[in-house]
Amino acid sequence: MSRPSENPSGPDENPADGRANGPAAVPPVRPAGILVVAVIVALEASALLAAAAWYGSQLLTGAPVLSFWGAVFTLGLLLAFSAWLFAVARFLFRGYRWPRAGALVAQLFVLTIGFPTLTGGYPLAGLAMLLPAVIAIVLLFDKRVITFASRAGGVPPTL
Repeated sequence: MSRPSENPSGPDENPADGRANGPAAVPPVRPAGILVVAVIVALEASALLAAAAWYGSQLLTGAPVLSFWGAVFTLGLLLAFSAWLFAVARFLFRGYRWPRAGALVAQLFVLTIGFPTLTGGYPLAGLAMLLPAVIAIVLLFDKRVITFASRAGGVPPTL
């Protein structure tokens, strides 16, 4: 036998994520930081996709490579990482929890490439990599972004 709720007029709690799902439920407000980080990650994914397209066209036109299958593997890595970053941007924008770690790791990778590029004689390319990465890292640790991006995937459907 089940007990009635203590406040029958209040909204029901969803046990999957703890949010109210009754008539008084309001969707959380998306902070601007989420939009900025999602756009930065999507632009990085687009840059990787463009690099993969250029790399693939060079591979098809017969540019000299040491190992053909190594070049094909590199092309596959570029495409896979681009698809992964697009997924991170999409699900971060929707407020899921797991893309925050993926976005942080991607920004750390960009920092490890951007800093040597900046100090190696290509200051504009280095700054173009470093500034968005630093902005994204700072915004990923903003309290409003963490609060918004804390949704779990939910419970699996039952039979």
